[in-house]
Amino acid sequence: MSRISRIEIWQVNLPPKVPRSDAIQSFVTQETPMLRVTCDDGAQGTGYTYTIGTGGSSVVALLADHLAPRLLGREADDIEAIWKDLFFHTHATAVGAITALALAAVDTALWDLRCRRLGLPLWKLAGGAQPRVPVYSTEGGWLQLPVETLVAESVAAKQAGFRGVKIKVGKPHVSEDVARLRAVREAVGPGFEIMVDANQAFTVGEAIRRARHYEPLDLAWFEEPLPAEDLGGHVRLAASTSLPVAVGESIYSLQHFREYLQREACSIVQADVARIGGITPWLKTAHLAESFNLPICPHFLMELHVSLCAAVPNAAWVEYIPQLDGITTSRIAIQDGYAIPPDAPGIGIDWDWPAIERSAVARHDIRI
Repeated sequence: MSRISRIEIWQVNLPPKVPRSDAIQSFVTQETPMLRVTCDDGAQGTGYTYTIGTGGSSVVALLADHLAPRLLGREADDIEAIWKDLFFHTHATAVGAITALALAAVDTALWDLRCRRLGLPLWKLAGGAQPRVPVYSTEGGWLQLPVETLVAESVAAKQAGFRGVKIKVGKPHVSEDVARLRAVREAVGPGFEIMVDANQAFTVGEAIRRARHYEPLDLAWFEEPLPAEDLGGHVRLAASTSLPVAVGESIYSLQHFREYLQREACSIVQADVARIGGITPWLKTAHLAESFNLPICPHFLMELHVSLCAAVPNAAWVEYIPQLDGITTSRIAIQDGYAIPPDAPGIGIDWDWPAIERSAVARHDIRI
């Protein structure tokens, strides 16, 4: 029996590779809390989580002060029991972003340790459903880009082999969004997917109006049209448009997804492994979506999501936004427009530990 004897925690801040702005915010920096678990037999596993500019130090404090001490002495393979224990230990702050993000760092570390101990890649251990997943790019679709750049980036993505692009929407008037989207559609042709993302910017009435104008452009989905807490608004929108409505990056519990699916408020599930609380609840969410005959197309974190998408049968897309290159030696493999999950044991990420140590803005070491 292998028990946890040491927890190490870092925070590394990573600048975005390109300027990233959407309808409500700018991606200033990726605050990246990391957690490494070491057992008394020497086995190790590493997990991580993220924010896009605020709250990283709060996640680190929750890990160091409240969650990590409860891991010491625990059997590392009791992943489900540990997740539940930590969730109820933080019940006064759950369900919510900071708690979910902290739980994700722990949970991914435990899954990494289990995979390494068994000599299996995550995508095989968690299901092994498909050897490759289509990939689309978001890196050339940010809202601040002029239409000429938007078109050029979309054409370049198509030429590079991507099977789709995501374009941010939310310009002051719907006509501006339509002009940008129409220019991209004309440039890439009808056989290339275009996703649009409003980042929760609209009221219900405005979302319904914009969806009506977007429909002739044959879009793959309309992402985060409304605030995530507005379940009723999503029900109204989904019933009023032929566009698939996508939600999930700002949903922090399996139960909240259940409510969306039961009320037919979306048709694309975009659970984010960090924001849902880790691999354990992500897999439950993916299978919940499968039970409703819906695809899961996760948000961000491609380095981890490629393995999770390959693990389940209903994953339809991986989102390409590279962000970990500064602290990893591995890179996501893409062939003919498909992301290929890594075959090495673990969650599929090779960490550059010297770079992490050099870049860390916070560090904690907690031992028995």
